[in-house]
Amino acid sequence: MVQQKTKQNRVLDTKRYLRKQTLHTILEQFDNEIMGISQTDRVQKYEKMKQDSFSFFRGSAYLFYYDVTNIPFSYHTPADKPTWIMGDLHFDNFSAFQNEQEEIVFDVDDFDEGYLGSYLYDVLRMVVSIRLFAKQQGFGEKEQDEFVDRFAKSYYKQLKKFTKEKESPVSTRFTVDNTKSAIKKALKKLEERKATHELDKQTTINENGNRVFDRENVKLEPASNNEFKEIKKAWRQYMNSVDQDDFQGEHHYEIKDIVKKKGAGIGSTGLKRFYILIEGTHDNAHHDDIILEAKEARTPVPAYFFPYDQEFWADHHHQGERVIVTQKAMHHMADPYLGYFTMQGRDFYVRERSPYEKDLKEKHLTEYDDVEKTLKTMGKIAAKIHARADEDLDQEILSYHSEEEILKAIGEDKDGFINELLLWSKFYQERVESDFQLFQEWLDEYYQKIKKRSH
Repeated sequence: MVQQKTKQNRVLDTKRYLRKQTLHTILEQFDNEIMGISQTDRVQKYEKMKQDSFSFFRGSAYLFYYDVTNIPFSYHTPADKPTWIMGDLHFDNFSAFQNEQEEIVFDVDDFDEGYLGSYLYDVLRMVVSIRLFAKQQGFGEKEQDEFVDRFAKSYYKQLKKFTKEKESPVSTRFTVDNTKSAIKKALKKLEERKATHELDKQTTINENGNRVFDRENVKLEPASNNEFKEIKKAWRQYMNSVDQDDFQGEHHYEIKDIVKKKGAGIGSTGLKRFYILIEGTHDNAHHDDIILEAKEARTPVPAYFFPYDQEFWADHHHQGERVIVTQKAMHHMADPYLGYFTMQGRDFYVRERSPYEKDLKEKHLTEYDDVEKTLKTMGKIAAKIHARADEDLDQEILSYHSEEEILKAIGEDKDGFINELLLWSKFYQERVESDFQLFQEWLDEYYQKIKKRSH
């Protein structure tokens, strides 16, 4: 009996050991070798990832793609008919913000991993995140199943509306008038916000009467003299990259101050990020100053696991340009300050740091009905971003309609499609939770060495 138990333990221990080795290899390869994240930044990233299984999932997209690209699924679109995907679609990558027509809308908000590939990878990542978030909020397996079902049905139904031309992905948007629950609350809260909110939060007027970034703000630190000079040197690249229809004259983009932003999302740890204060309209008033964010962009994670696309890289070799093209492809009205530049061999994209931006509150998502209504809207948005890119056919983003290709892949088997999402998302949720435990063990065993070296 003792010998049998020893054999069983050996089997279980071997399985755990091999998966932990996989985890170790991928973390080392991406965070250390490919991303070149410093030891200090790795410590910060892993501290965030170890908070809970959802945080771990958000910070380990490369592990997700390593797994899912090696699992066959029944509903992929053909390799020659990819969708422009967000690449990191999950529950926390939606927010409320103001579009260029000053409408407060709810939509996706992170485009760093944008790439061409099967739509299913976005959907799979999203449904796993739904389960992880719902469990974190105290919902059981039955409710998690129902939430995945609601999202999938909403996604499918919205694609059908687009193909039947009942709605257009170009004009479809989600405002306070056609949303409910937590989303509606976030949108209403933004409507009350002042236009100077971000300036009041991040800047101050100095002794010379000039607006500058607030050096007392613990989330900001001064850019070095060299960084300041390098950004100013690269600024012409940025101005040349802004759409001509949006360009407001050189004086509008005159740099007044630059700081580095400390802290970042889990997956963005280690990427350089600057806030740049520009003049805006010259009328001797301070309220028209604009805060821009310049964020480093790197090769998207899916690219390491999808088939190599020579044509894509020929068209989008600049990583900052790729990110802003993704945003333009997915949003009805894009930020007029979108642009990009290269500095010291690093690619950056630029966007406005809008005063009108707000995430959903977890306290507004504790009731079943609130989560269900929110996921129905998220399903519609996911369908919209997948159908949106091909509408600008004159820009040659795609030469076919993604929504038609996605529905062809699903065929008449909507129930089978949803059932596969239910089964697979439950399987992978359990994988994430198991990996999260292994990750914590790995931190205790191996990473303590790195942590010591970072000090």
